Amino acid sequence: MPVIRSISGLRATLGDGLLPNLISNCVAAFETLLPKGEVVIGYDGRPSGIWVQKIVNGTLLACGRQVRTLGIVPTPTVQLSVEQLKAAGGISITASHNSAEWNGLKFINKDGVFFDLIENTKLEKAEKFGVFNFSKLPNFAEIINDNEAIKNHIKSILNLPIFSSASLKKIKERKLKIVVDAVNSSGSKAIPELLKALGCEVVELFCEGNGKFPHTPEPVTVNLKLLAEEVRKVNADLGIAVDPDADRLVLIDENGQPIGEERTIVLAIESVLSNIDVFKITTKVPIVVVNQSTTRAVDDVCEKYGAMLERSAVGEINVVKTMKKLKAVIGGEGSGGVILPACHYGRDSLVGTALILHHLATNKLTLSEANKKIPVYNMVKIRCEYNRDLSKLYNAVIEQFPNGKPIKGDGIKIVFPESWVQARASNTEPIVRIIAEDTSLKDAKNLVKAVMKICQKK
Repeated sequence: MPVIRSISGLRATLGDGLLPNLISNCVAAFETLLPKGEVVIGYDGRPSGIWVQKIVNGTLLACGRQVRTLGIVPTPTVQLSVEQLKAAGGISITASHNSAEWNGLKFINKDGVFFDLIENTKLEKAEKFGVFNFSKLPNFAEIINDNEAIKNHIKSILNLPIFSSASLKKIKERKLKIVVDAVNSSGSKAIPELLKALGCEVVELFCEGNGKFPHTPEPVTVNLKLLAEEVRKVNADLGIAVDPDADRLVLIDENGQPIGEERTIVLAIESVLSNIDVFKITTKVPIVVVNQSTTRAVDDVCEKYGAMLERSAVGEINVVKTMKKLKAVIGGEGSGGVILPACHYGRDSLVGTALILHHLATNKLTLSEANKKIPVYNMVKIRCEYNRDLSKLYNAVIEQFPNGKPIKGDGIKIVFPESWVQARASNTEPIVRIIAEDTSLKDAKNLVKAVMKICQKK
Protein backbone atom coordinates (compact mmCIF):
# COMPACT_ATOMS: atom_id res chain seq x y z
CA MET A 1 0.00 0.00 0.00
CA PRO A 2 1.42 3.42 -0.88
CA VAL A 3 2.24 6.00 1.75
CA ILE A 4 -0.59 8.52 2.07
CA ARG A 5 0.42 12.11 2.71
CA SER A 6 -2.33 14.63 3.24
CA ILE A 7 -3.44 17.68 5.16
CA SER A 8 -3.94 15.20 8.04
CA GLY A 9 -0.30 14.11 8.13
CA LEU A 10 1.22 10.81 7.06
CA ARG A 11 -0.29 7.32 7.14
CA ALA A 12 1.02 4.03 5.79
CA THR A 13 0.72 0.29 6.25
CA LEU A 14 3.17 -1.61 8.39
CA GLY A 15 5.95 -3.59 6.71
CA ASP A 16 5.73 -2.10 3.24
CA GLY A 17 4.98 1.59 3.75
CA LEU A 18 5.68 2.78 7.27
CA LEU A 19 9.35 1.84 7.40
CA PRO A 20 11.90 3.06 9.99
CA ASN A 21 13.84 5.19 7.52
CA LEU A 22 10.65 6.96 6.38
CA ILE A 23 9.68 7.74 9.97
CA SER A 24 13.15 9.01 10.88
CA ASN A 25 13.43 11.19 7.78
CA CYS A 26 9.97 12.70 8.29
CA VAL A 27 10.66 13.48 11.93
CA ALA A 28 14.10 14.94 11.17
CA ALA A 29 12.51 17.13 8.48
CA PHE A 30 9.76 18.17 10.89
CA GLU A 31 12.38 19.17 13.46
CA THR A 32 14.02 21.62 11.04
CA LEU A 33 10.77 23.60 10.82
CA LEU A 34 10.36 24.13 14.57
CA PRO A 35 11.51 26.97 16.81
CA LYS A 36 13.71 26.18 19.80
CA GLY A 37 12.17 24.11 22.55
CA GLU A 38 10.94 20.66 23.50
CA VAL A 39 8.76 18.40 21.35
CA VAL A 40 5.72 16.63 22.79
CA ILE A 41 4.96 13.05 21.73
CA GLY A 42 1.91 10.82 22.28
CA TYR A 43 0.47 7.74 20.62
CA ASP A 44 -2.99 6.23 20.25
CA GLY A 45 -2.23 2.86 21.83
CA ARG A 46 -1.94 0.56 18.84
CA PRO A 47 0.98 -1.87 19.45
CA SER A 48 3.03 -0.59 16.51
CA GLY A 49 3.07 2.80 18.22
CA ILE A 50 5.63 1.44 20.70
CA TRP A 51 8.39 0.94 18.12
CA VAL A 52 7.33 3.96 16.07
CA GLN A 53 7.65 6.14 19.19
CA LYS A 54 11.17 4.85 19.84
CA ILE A 55 12.22 5.92 16.34
CA VAL A 56 10.52 9.30 16.76
CA ASN A 57 12.13 9.88 20.15
CA GLY A 58 15.56 8.74 18.99
CA THR A 59 15.50 10.95 15.92
CA LEU A 60 14.53 14.02 17.93
CA LEU A 61 17.23 13.29 20.53
CA ALA A 62 19.76 12.94 17.70
CA CYS A 63 18.73 16.42 16.59
CA GLY A 64 19.47 17.74 20.08
CA ARG A 65 15.84 18.16 21.07
CA GLN A 66 14.29 17.72 24.49
CA VAL A 67 11.50 15.14 24.16
CA ARG A 68 8.42 14.94 26.39
CA THR A 69 6.41 11.74 26.05
CA LEU A 70 2.80 11.56 27.22
CA GLY A 71 2.26 7.85 26.59
CA ILE A 72 -1.12 6.64 25.33
CA VAL A 73 -3.18 9.81 25.04
CA PRO A 74 -5.75 11.33 22.67
CA THR A 75 -4.44 13.46 19.84
CA PRO A 76 -6.22 16.53 21.30
CA THR A 77 -4.31 15.96 24.54
CA VAL A 78 -1.04 16.23 22.61
CA GLN A 79 -2.29 19.41 20.93
CA LEU A 80 -3.37 21.02 24.18
CA SER A 81 -0.12 20.04 25.90
CA VAL A 82 1.95 21.67 23.15
CA GLU A 83 0.01 24.89 23.61
CA GLN A 84 0.02 24.91 27.40
CA LEU A 85 3.69 23.94 27.73
CA LYS A 86 4.71 26.43 25.03
CA ALA A 87 6.55 23.59 23.34
CA ALA A 88 8.17 23.89 19.92
CA GLY A 89 5.74 21.37 18.45
CA GLY A 90 4.35 17.87 18.80
CA ILE A 91 3.70 14.58 17.06
CA SER A 92 0.72 12.32 17.57
CA ILE A 93 1.52 8.78 16.46
CA THR A 94 -1.77 7.54 15.04
CA ALA A 95 -3.57 6.41 11.92
CA SER A 96 -6.83 7.77 13.33
CA HIS A 97 -9.75 5.52 12.31
CA ASN A 98 -7.67 3.28 10.02
CA SER A 99 -7.35 -0.41 10.90
CA ALA A 100 -4.53 -2.00 12.93
CA GLU A 101 -2.17 -2.62 10.02
CA TRP A 102 -1.88 1.14 9.61
CA ASN A 103 -0.05 3.78 11.63
CA GLY A 104 1.11 7.30 10.99
CA LEU A 105 2.21 10.69 12.21
CA LYS A 106 0.21 13.88 12.77
CA PHE A 107 2.47 16.92 12.91
CA ILE A 108 1.58 19.73 15.31
CA ASN A 109 3.06 23.24 15.26
CA LYS A 110 3.95 25.46 18.21
CA ASP A 111 0.37 26.76 18.42
CA GLY A 112 -0.98 23.27 19.06
CA VAL A 113 -2.63 22.93 15.64
CA PHE A 114 -1.88 20.61 12.76
CA PHE A 115 0.47 21.59 9.97
CA ASP A 116 -1.37 23.32 7.14
CA LEU A 117 -0.73 22.94 3.42
CA ILE A 118 2.19 25.39 3.42
CA GLU A 119 3.86 23.75 6.42
CA ASN A 120 3.32 20.26 5.00
CA THR A 121 4.84 21.36 1.69
CA LYS A 122 7.91 22.68 3.52
CA LEU A 123 8.14 19.41 5.46
CA GLU A 124 8.09 17.30 2.28
CA LYS A 125 10.70 19.56 0.71
CA ALA A 126 12.97 19.29 3.76
CA GLU A 127 12.57 15.50 3.74
CA LYS A 128 13.33 15.31 0.01
CA PHE A 129 16.57 17.28 0.26
CA GLY A 130 17.62 15.56 3.48
CA VAL A 131 19.27 18.56 5.11
CA PHE A 132 18.69 17.75 8.77
CA ASN A 133 19.90 19.23 12.06
CA PHE A 134 21.62 16.25 13.65
CA SER A 135 23.60 17.34 16.69
CA LYS A 136 27.37 16.91 16.97
CA LEU A 137 27.34 17.31 20.73
CA PRO A 138 28.30 14.22 22.77
CA ASN A 139 25.55 14.72 25.36
CA PHE A 140 21.82 14.57 24.78
CA ALA A 141 18.78 15.57 26.78
CA GLU A 142 16.88 12.91 28.69
CA ILE A 143 13.33 11.99 27.75
CA ILE A 144 10.71 13.47 30.09
CA ASN A 145 7.87 11.05 30.85
CA ASP A 146 4.78 13.14 31.57
CA ASN A 147 1.87 11.26 33.19
CA GLU A 148 -0.23 14.31 33.97
CA ALA A 149 -1.41 15.26 30.47
CA ILE A 150 -4.87 13.67 30.62
CA LYS A 151 -5.48 15.07 34.10
CA ASN A 152 -4.52 18.55 32.88
CA HIS A 153 -6.71 18.14 29.80
CA ILE A 154 -9.78 17.35 31.92
CA LYS A 155 -8.98 20.21 34.31
CA SER A 156 -8.78 22.65 31.38
CA ILE A 157 -12.23 21.57 30.18
CA LEU A 158 -13.92 21.78 33.57
CA ASN A 159 -12.38 25.22 34.14
CA LEU A 160 -14.19 26.63 31.09
CA PRO A 161 -16.76 29.33 31.99
CA ILE A 162 -19.67 27.23 30.72
CA PHE A 163 -18.97 24.73 33.50
CA SER A 164 -19.94 26.90 36.42
CA SER A 165 -20.38 25.35 39.85
CA ALA A 166 -24.15 25.45 39.29
CA SER A 167 -24.01 23.68 35.93
CA LEU A 168 -21.53 21.08 37.21
CA LYS A 169 -23.89 20.39 40.09
CA LYS A 170 -26.74 19.78 37.64
CA ILE A 171 -24.62 17.35 35.61
CA LYS A 172 -23.52 15.45 38.72
CA GLU A 173 -27.07 15.30 40.07
CA ARG A 174 -28.19 13.47 36.92
CA LYS A 175 -25.88 10.57 37.88
CA LEU A 176 -25.80 9.49 34.26
CA LYS A 177 -24.89 5.90 33.51
CA ILE A 178 -22.71 5.85 30.41
CA VAL A 179 -21.15 3.00 28.44
CA VAL A 180 -17.81 3.81 26.81
CA ASP A 181 -16.34 2.13 23.73
CA ALA A 182 -12.83 3.51 23.26
CA VAL A 183 -11.73 0.62 20.99
CA ASN A 184 -9.09 -0.13 23.65
CA SER A 185 -7.12 2.91 22.54
CA SER A 186 -6.25 6.44 23.63
CA GLY A 187 -9.71 7.30 24.96
CA SER A 188 -9.67 4.30 27.32
CA LYS A 189 -8.47 6.34 30.27
CA ALA A 190 -9.36 9.89 29.24
CA ILE A 191 -13.10 9.50 28.58
CA PRO A 192 -13.91 7.46 31.73
CA GLU A 193 -11.91 9.86 33.92
CA LEU A 194 -13.75 12.86 32.47
CA LEU A 195 -17.11 11.17 33.03
CA LYS A 196 -16.26 10.26 36.60
CA ALA A 197 -15.26 13.88 37.25
CA LEU A 198 -18.77 14.78 36.06
CA GLY A 199 -20.38 12.37 38.52
CA CYS A 200 -21.27 9.71 35.97
CA GLU A 201 -21.37 5.96 36.47
CA VAL A 202 -19.09 4.51 33.82
CA VAL A 203 -19.45 1.11 32.18
CA GLU A 204 -16.20 0.40 30.36
CA LEU A 205 -16.87 -1.75 27.30
CA PHE A 206 -13.60 -1.58 25.35
CA CYS A 207 -11.28 0.51 27.50
CA GLU A 208 -8.27 -1.77 27.99
CA GLY A 209 -5.82 0.74 26.52
CA ASN A 210 -3.85 -1.98 24.74
CA GLY A 211 -4.58 -0.82 21.20
CA LYS A 212 -6.16 -4.13 20.20
CA PHE A 213 -9.27 -3.12 18.29
CA PRO A 214 -12.33 -5.27 19.18
CA HIS A 215 -14.04 -4.21 15.94
CA THR A 216 -13.44 -1.93 12.97
CA PRO A 217 -12.26 1.23 14.77
CA GLU A 218 -14.11 3.95 12.85
CA PRO A 219 -17.00 5.11 15.09
CA VAL A 220 -19.84 4.84 12.59
CA THR A 221 -23.20 3.14 13.15
CA VAL A 222 -22.33 -0.17 11.48
CA ASN A 223 -19.38 -0.64 13.88
CA LEU A 224 -21.23 0.22 17.08
CA LYS A 225 -23.61 -2.73 17.44
CA LEU A 226 -21.88 -4.08 20.55
CA LEU A 227 -22.02 -0.65 22.20
CA ALA A 228 -25.71 -0.32 21.39
CA GLU A 229 -26.38 -3.78 22.83
CA GLU A 230 -24.50 -2.94 26.03
CA VAL A 231 -26.43 0.32 26.50
CA ARG A 232 -29.68 -1.65 26.36
CA LYS A 233 -28.33 -4.47 28.50
CA VAL A 234 -27.23 -2.29 31.42
CA ASN A 235 -30.06 0.24 31.01
CA ALA A 236 -27.61 3.11 30.47
CA ASP A 237 -28.48 6.72 29.75
CA LEU A 238 -26.25 6.80 26.70
CA GLY A 239 -23.24 5.28 25.01
CA ILE A 240 -20.05 7.01 23.90
CA ALA A 241 -17.79 5.85 21.08
CA VAL A 242 -14.50 7.44 20.06
CA ASP A 243 -11.97 6.58 17.38
CA PRO A 244 -8.43 5.37 18.24
CA ASP A 245 -6.95 8.86 18.73
CA ALA A 246 -10.15 10.14 20.38
CA ASP A 247 -10.71 13.26 18.33
CA ARG A 248 -14.11 12.02 17.09
CA LEU A 249 -17.20 11.43 19.23
CA VAL A 250 -20.32 9.43 18.34
CA LEU A 251 -23.31 8.78 20.62
CA ILE A 252 -25.87 6.05 21.28
CA ASP A 253 -29.12 7.10 22.98
CA GLU A 254 -30.77 5.48 26.02
CA ASN A 255 -32.76 3.16 23.75
CA GLY A 256 -29.60 1.75 22.21
CA GLN A 257 -30.13 3.71 19.00
CA PRO A 258 -27.17 5.42 17.30
CA ILE A 259 -28.09 9.06 16.71
CA GLY A 260 -25.52 9.37 13.91
CA GLU A 261 -22.08 10.98 13.84
CA GLU A 262 -23.46 14.17 12.25
CA ARG A 263 -25.57 14.92 15.32
CA THR A 264 -22.55 15.28 17.62
CA ILE A 265 -21.47 18.65 16.26
CA VAL A 266 -25.07 19.89 16.12
CA LEU A 267 -25.67 19.15 19.82
CA ALA A 268 -22.32 20.66 20.81
CA ILE A 269 -23.08 23.84 18.85
CA GLU A 270 -26.49 24.10 20.48
CA SER A 271 -24.87 23.71 23.90
CA VAL A 272 -22.55 26.65 23.20
CA LEU A 273 -25.02 28.94 21.44
CA SER A 274 -27.65 28.47 24.14
CA ASN A 275 -25.05 29.63 26.68
CA ILE A 276 -23.33 32.23 24.54
CA ASP A 277 -23.30 34.80 27.36
CA VAL A 278 -20.49 32.96 29.13
CA PHE A 279 -18.26 33.04 26.05
CA LYS A 280 -16.28 36.20 25.42
CA ILE A 281 -17.06 36.69 21.74
CA THR A 282 -15.64 39.73 19.96
CA THR A 283 -17.90 39.54 16.88
CA LYS A 284 -21.32 41.18 16.44
CA VAL A 285 -23.00 37.79 16.33
CA PRO A 286 -21.67 34.33 17.22
CA ILE A 287 -19.85 32.69 14.32
CA VAL A 288 -19.80 28.94 13.71
CA VAL A 289 -17.59 27.10 11.21
CA VAL A 290 -18.10 23.58 9.86
CA ASN A 291 -16.91 21.88 6.69
CA GLN A 292 -18.79 21.55 3.41
CA SER A 293 -19.71 17.92 4.15
CA THR A 294 -21.43 18.59 7.48
CA THR A 295 -25.19 18.27 7.92
CA ARG A 296 -27.45 21.23 7.15
CA ALA A 297 -28.99 20.75 10.60
CA VAL A 298 -26.16 23.06 11.69
CA ASP A 299 -27.74 25.79 9.54
CA ASP A 300 -31.02 25.34 11.43
CA VAL A 301 -29.40 25.57 14.87
CA CYS A 302 -27.42 28.66 13.88
CA GLU A 303 -30.57 30.30 12.53
CA LYS A 304 -32.38 29.48 15.79
CA TYR A 305 -29.80 31.39 17.84
CA GLY A 306 -29.00 34.15 15.36
CA ALA A 307 -25.48 32.87 14.68
CA MET A 308 -23.59 33.18 11.40
CA LEU A 309 -22.46 29.94 9.75
CA GLU A 310 -19.43 29.60 7.50
CA ARG A 311 -18.23 26.45 5.75
CA SER A 312 -14.65 25.44 4.98
CA ALA A 313 -13.00 22.61 3.09
CA VAL A 314 -12.91 19.22 4.82
CA GLY A 315 -9.96 18.67 7.14
CA GLU A 316 -9.41 19.83 10.71
CA ILE A 317 -6.76 22.41 9.83
CA ASN A 318 -9.02 23.91 7.15
CA VAL A 319 -11.81 24.35 9.68
CA VAL A 320 -9.39 25.74 12.28
CA LYS A 321 -7.88 28.30 9.90
CA THR A 322 -11.34 29.57 8.97
CA MET A 323 -12.34 29.67 12.65
CA LYS A 324 -9.27 31.71 13.54
CA LYS A 325 -9.81 34.11 10.66
CA LEU A 326 -13.46 34.73 11.58
CA LYS A 327 -13.03 34.44 15.37
CA ALA A 328 -15.61 31.65 15.55
CA VAL A 329 -16.90 30.58 18.95
CA ILE A 330 -17.23 26.90 17.97
CA GLY A 331 -16.73 24.70 14.95
CA GLY A 332 -16.04 21.19 13.82
CA GLU A 333 -16.87 18.46 11.37
CA GLY A 334 -19.81 16.12 10.87
CA SER A 335 -17.57 13.11 11.43
CA GLY A 336 -17.97 13.71 15.18
CA GLY A 337 -15.28 16.36 15.62
CA VAL A 338 -15.93 19.29 17.98
CA ILE A 339 -13.57 22.28 18.11
CA LEU A 340 -13.95 24.79 20.95
CA PRO A 341 -11.34 27.60 20.82
CA ALA A 342 -12.02 28.50 24.46
CA CYS A 343 -10.21 25.22 25.24
CA HIS A 344 -7.96 24.79 22.19
CA TYR A 345 -8.03 24.66 18.39
CA GLY A 346 -8.44 20.94 17.77
CA ARG A 347 -11.15 18.32 17.36
CA ASP A 348 -11.70 16.97 20.84
CA SER A 349 -14.01 14.16 21.95
CA LEU A 350 -13.59 15.15 25.61
CA VAL A 351 -14.76 18.70 24.91
CA GLY A 352 -17.66 17.36 22.84
CA THR A 353 -18.66 14.96 25.61
CA ALA A 354 -18.64 17.64 28.30
CA LEU A 355 -20.63 20.13 26.18
CA ILE A 356 -23.32 17.60 25.31
CA LEU A 357 -23.69 16.38 28.89
CA HIS A 358 -24.03 20.03 29.92
CA HIS A 359 -26.80 20.45 27.34
CA LEU A 360 -28.66 17.34 28.55
CA ALA A 361 -28.36 18.17 32.25
CA THR A 362 -29.21 21.87 32.15
CA ASN A 363 -32.23 21.26 29.90
CA LYS A 364 -33.37 18.08 31.70
CA LEU A 365 -33.29 16.05 28.50
CA THR A 366 -32.48 12.48 27.60
CA LEU A 367 -30.27 12.07 24.55
CA SER A 368 -33.19 10.87 22.44
CA GLU A 369 -35.24 13.91 23.50
CA ALA A 370 -32.40 16.27 22.61
CA ASN A 371 -31.94 14.52 19.29
CA LYS A 372 -35.65 14.82 18.41
CA LYS A 373 -35.42 18.60 18.75
CA ILE A 374 -32.95 18.72 15.85
CA PRO A 375 -34.44 18.78 12.31
CA VAL A 376 -34.14 15.41 10.59
CA TYR A 377 -32.12 15.08 7.40
CA ASN A 378 -31.10 11.87 5.72
CA MET A 379 -27.45 11.63 4.76
CA VAL A 380 -26.03 8.96 2.48
CA LYS A 381 -22.27 8.43 2.21
CA ILE A 382 -20.44 6.08 -0.16
CA ARG A 383 -16.91 5.77 -1.47
CA CYS A 384 -15.77 5.08 -5.00
CA GLU A 385 -12.38 4.16 -6.45
CA TYR A 386 -11.47 6.78 -9.04
CA ASN A 387 -8.01 7.13 -10.56
CA ARG A 388 -8.78 9.48 -13.44
CA ASP A 389 -8.91 13.26 -13.90
CA LEU A 390 -10.81 14.72 -10.94
CA SER A 391 -11.57 17.97 -12.75
CA LYS A 392 -13.44 16.03 -15.44
CA LEU A 393 -15.46 14.26 -12.75
CA TYR A 394 -16.35 17.53 -11.03
CA ASN A 395 -17.35 19.19 -14.32
CA ALA A 396 -19.53 16.21 -15.19
CA VAL A 397 -21.30 16.51 -11.83
CA ILE A 398 -22.02 20.19 -12.51
CA GLU A 399 -23.48 19.28 -15.92
CA GLN A 400 -25.60 16.55 -14.32
CA PHE A 401 -27.36 19.07 -12.03
CA PRO A 402 -27.94 22.31 -14.01
CA ASN A 403 -30.62 23.48 -11.55
CA GLY A 404 -28.34 23.34 -8.51
CA LYS A 405 -25.84 25.86 -7.19
CA PRO A 406 -22.27 24.56 -7.62
CA ILE A 407 -19.73 25.26 -4.86
CA LYS A 408 -16.11 24.60 -5.74
CA GLY A 409 -13.00 24.49 -3.62
CA ASP A 410 -13.47 21.12 -1.93
CA GLY A 411 -14.30 18.80 -4.76
CA ILE A 412 -17.69 19.85 -6.07
CA LYS A 413 -20.85 20.43 -4.06
CA ILE A 414 -24.25 21.03 -5.66
CA VAL A 415 -26.76 22.76 -3.41
CA PHE A 416 -30.54 22.70 -3.85
CA PRO A 417 -33.26 24.32 -1.69
CA GLU A 418 -33.89 21.10 0.29
CA SER A 419 -30.81 19.02 -0.39
CA TRP A 420 -27.19 18.84 -1.54
CA VAL A 421 -24.70 16.38 -3.03
CA GLN A 422 -20.90 16.47 -2.95
CA ALA A 423 -18.06 14.56 -4.58
CA ARG A 424 -14.55 15.06 -3.28
CA ALA A 425 -11.25 13.24 -3.18
CA SER A 426 -10.47 11.88 0.28
CA ASN A 427 -7.68 13.57 2.27
CA THR A 428 -6.61 10.26 3.80
CA GLU A 429 -7.52 7.47 1.36
CA PRO A 430 -7.16 6.93 -2.44
CA ILE A 431 -10.90 7.26 -3.09
CA VAL A 432 -13.63 9.72 -3.97
CA ARG A 433 -16.27 10.29 -1.32
CA ILE A 434 -19.84 10.93 -2.45
CA ILE A 435 -22.19 12.44 0.11
CA ALA A 436 -25.79 13.59 -0.24
CA GLU A 437 -28.34 14.93 2.22
CA ASP A 438 -32.07 15.41 1.82
CA THR A 439 -35.24 15.42 3.91
CA SER A 440 -36.12 12.29 1.92
CA LEU A 441 -33.86 9.23 2.23
CA LYS A 442 -34.97 8.05 -1.21
CA ASP A 443 -34.00 11.36 -2.81
CA ALA A 444 -30.63 11.39 -1.02
CA LYS A 445 -29.91 7.91 -2.38
CA ASN A 446 -30.89 9.00 -5.88
CA LEU A 447 -28.47 11.93 -5.71
CA VAL A 448 -25.65 9.60 -4.70
CA LYS A 449 -26.56 7.09 -7.44
CA ALA A 450 -26.45 9.81 -10.07
CA VAL A 451 -22.92 10.83 -9.07
CA MET A 452 -21.83 7.20 -8.71
CA LYS A 453 -22.86 6.55 -12.34
CA ILE A 454 -20.60 9.40 -13.44
CA CYS A 455 -17.70 7.92 -11.45
CA GLN A 456 -18.18 4.51 -13.01
CA LYS A 457 -18.22 5.72 -16.62
CA LYS A 458 -15.14 4.59 -18.51
